[in-house]
Amino acid sequence: MSRKLFPDLPILLVDDESSWLRSLSLSLGGSAGINHVLQCHDSRDVMGILAGQEVSLILLDLTMPHLSGRELLMMIAEEHPEVPVIILTGMNTVETAVECMKRGAFDFYVKTGEEERLLAGVRRALDVYALRRENSALRRGDQAGELENPEAFSAIITRSPKMEALFLYAEAVAPSGEPVLITGESGTGKELIARALHELGTPAGPWVAVNAAGLDDQVFSDTLFGHTRGAFTGADRARPGMIERAQGGTLFLDEVGDLSPASQVKLLRLLQEGEYLPLGSDLPKRSNARILCATNRDLAARQDAGAFRKDLYFRVRSHQVHLPPLRERTEDIPLLLDAFLDEAARGLGKKTPTPPAELAVLLATHHFPGNVRELRAMVYDAVSLHRTKVLSMESFRQKIGLTAGEGVLPPAALVFPQRLPTIVETTDLLVGEAMKRSKGNQSIAAGLLGISQQALSKRLKKTSR
Repeated sequence: MSRKLFPDLPILLVDDESSWLRSLSLSLGGSAGINHVLQCHDSRDVMGILAGQEVSLILLDLTMPHLSGRELLMMIAEEHPEVPVIILTGMNTVETAVECMKRGAFDFYVKTGEEERLLAGVRRALDVYALRRENSALRRGDQAGELENPEAFSAIITRSPKMEALFLYAEAVAPSGEPVLITGESGTGKELIARALHELGTPAGPWVAVNAAGLDDQVFSDTLFGHTRGAFTGADRARPGMIERAQGGTLFLDEVGDLSPASQVKLLRLLQEGEYLPLGSDLPKRSNARILCATNRDLAARQDAGAFRKDLYFRVRSHQVHLPPLRERTEDIPLLLDAFLDEAARGLGKKTPTPPAELAVLLATHHFPGNVRELRAMVYDAVSLHRTKVLSMESFRQKIGLTAGEGVLPPAALVFPQRLPTIVETTDLLVGEAMKRSKGNQSIAAGLLGISQQALSKRLKKTSR
C-alpha cells in the first residue's frame, strides 16, 4: 500500500477454500504490502472472531457452507457497522452485486477478475475505515475533553487551553498512519509534538529525525534514501538511508519548507507510493515508516509563489498541527520560568534561585520572537550570572531591551485635555491598557497594575455595567 493504515488491526479473510485464502494472503502481502491478515475457513467462526478482535476490513466469500456470505453480511452490518466488507464471489451478476450493496457491502468483486482492481478496492476501503475511526476519535475527544494518554505530552509544559485542544487533536490523529504537518514559529516546540505523535502512533518502532534545511538534492537523497556501492565517487560500500532506519517507526523531517524542487518530487513519491530509490539503484524499496513533517515557513504562501509543489503540500498535510507562539499563551510563562530555573540550576550546579514576583509580569510584556527557546536561553543566561538568593532581573531587562531604570509598565499613552481626568477615568484607562497589553489575561493584567486578580475582576464588572 502507499501508506500505513492502522497497522495493528488486521484484515479478515473469510472463505471455505483454504487454497484461495493462501493465494489472497500472498497477493495482499506482495502487491499491497499488507501482511497482517487473519484467515477464517469456517463461516460459523466469523462473529466470534469479531467479538474478540477488532479488524479494519473483511473480505468475504459469498458462497459457503453453514452460513452464507449473505447471512454473514447482514450480521456484520448489524453488529459491526463501522467495519467495511468487500464481497468476493465467482458469480458475476448485476442482481447479486446490487443485493449485496443494499445489505451493506462496501464493494463487490469477482474472484476471477483483475487482481489490481481488487487491491485498489482494498485501499479505498481502508481509507474509508481510517476516516471513520479518526472522526470517531475526534468526536470522543471533543466530548470528553480529556486525554487518554497525557503522559505522551509530559515533555510539554503548559496550562494553555489552546495547547490542550491541540493535544486532543494530536492524540486523535496519531494512530492513522497518515502524514502530519506540524507548523509554527521557530522555538515553539514542533519536535516535542512530533515526539508525542511517535509515542502515540509507533512507540515500539525507531525514531529518526532529519533536518532538511540547507540540503541540496543529492545530499538530501543520500541522507534520506541511502546509496548503493559505486553510486558516486567515494561510495565504496552501500549505506542505508534514514527512511530504511525508520522502518516500523517514525521519520521526522524538519524544515520541509526548505526542500529543493527535485527533493520535493522524491518526497512526494515516497508519500504517495510508499517507495523510494537509493542512489545508484534501479530497484525501488518500500517503506512503512510514519512520516511527520515540520516547518516554520508559510507553505501556502510558498505554494502560491511556485516554491513548493501543490500536490506535495496537500499530501504532507493530511493532518495539520499548528503550534501557537508563546505570546499567545502567556499563561504558560510562569510555569516555563520555574521549570527552566530548575533545569538551569541543575545544569550549572547551583541552587535554584528565587525569581522576583514581578519577573513573570515583565516577561509577559515581551513579544518573544524566539518563543519558548528564547525564554529558556534568557533563563540560562540569568542563572549563570546569578550570585544572590533572589534572581536579578537585570539580565532579562537587557534581553528585552529595557534600560536599568525602566519599570515593568511604561506610562500609559494618556492624552490629557484641558480638564484633567478623574481618578475613576484614569483607573479605567489604566485597566484598559493593562488588559490590552496582557491580551485579555486577567492574571497578567493584575500583575501589571500591582493589584490582585480579584480586585481587577471587580473593577471590570463595574466598568461593563
